[in-house]
Amino acid sequence: MIVKTRFAAILAASSLALGAALPAGGQSFDSRAPFAYLKDIGADIVLYSDGADEPMPPASMAKMMTVLVAFDQIDKGRLALDDTCTVRPDTWRQWSNQGSTMFLKVNSEPTVEQLLDGIVTASGNDASVVLAECIAGTVPAFADAMNSMGEEIGLTGSNFATANGWPDENEYVTAHDLARIAEATIEQHPDLYERFYTLDEFTYGETMSGEPITQSNRNPILGRVQGADGLKTGHTEAAGYGFTGSAERDGRRLVMVIAGLQSQSDRRDEATRFMEWGFNAFEGVQIEPGKIIAAAPVFGGAESEVGLTLPEGASITVPAAITSGVEARIVYESPLPAPLAAGDQVGELHIKAGSLPEQVVPVVAAESVDEAGFFSRAFAGILGLLG
Repeated sequence: MIVKTRFAAILAASSLALGAALPAGGQSFDSRAPFAYLKDIGADIVLYSDGADEPMPPASMAKMMTVLVAFDQIDKGRLALDDTCTVRPDTWRQWSNQGSTMFLKVNSEPTVEQLLDGIVTASGNDASVVLAECIAGTVPAFADAMNSMGEEIGLTGSNFATANGWPDENEYVTAHDLARIAEATIEQHPDLYERFYTLDEFTYGETMSGEPITQSNRNPILGRVQGADGLKTGHTEAAGYGFTGSAERDGRRLVMVIAGLQSQSDRRDEATRFMEWGFNAFEGVQIEPGKIIAAAPVFGGAESEVGLTLPEGASITVPAAITSGVEARIVYESPLPAPLAAGDQVGELHIKAGSLPEQVVPVVAAESVDEAGFFSRAFAGILGLLG
């Protein structure tokens, strides 16, 4: 059954004021990046997508998957932050001077925690390979684990062949998949995400003169975008300059990907502009829990109908200027069979706001409805036959 309901009632507890009109075509943005993707992960809605399903080299953004595999091993108790990993001579010779480095020394034994800091903050190619070998024995074996993790979290257009994103013809990703890696990291490993992706700088090793080596986080929106806290930059000649980033503000968490830009300054400016647009052009609306938005008939219950409401924490995302041009409908099987417990999901609220994709929010029973006695059920059944 489909029931249309008044959007104003659903948003009764929000700050939106009905009256302004939605701009023609909804909110618009023109990214300078050949590959661009922006998602509000709390509302599970894509705000922008351009070239997001086209394959591209990941560069160092592949390290997000290396970190995700490690986080998964840690949370499953198979790996500990204070475990040590040996820097093999062959690994050191190959990676000590290849691009970004953590400045690991041959035969040294950094901890998993230090390696993760070296990967996330310093983008260490050496750290990524040492951690991969520590976990899986070899980089190819670790790449298998990366691809298995990709299948587990729903990647559809990516394949990993390295632990650090070094150019490889067998390695490719999509912007959509990079955003999914970021989303899985944030949602499945919140404590580890906060520990490793928010550092401003990282100190490890020392110079020939004995001075400690401190490297700044390469995240271009840290300190520039309010609420920014992750994730990873990338650059190779083939990939250009890219960045997968996230920020949380006013209860909204956005994840963005840009790639294929021409310079660090282009990446920094576009990342800032893109993320600020996501927060400013759209508004998160918290829906009042417990408010009755409709009533549904109940079959075989002590009550003939039940109020429908939305679960606590339910929210949607709408263009910031929107009020008109919004459609809302409740979809459920009618009548609902008794018994029902308060909070049971009984349907879905579908909301279409401007040019955004349709958003779906669970609808739950506002109160419990016990099963009717035998004679009441029998009478209801007879009425059903007659109807």
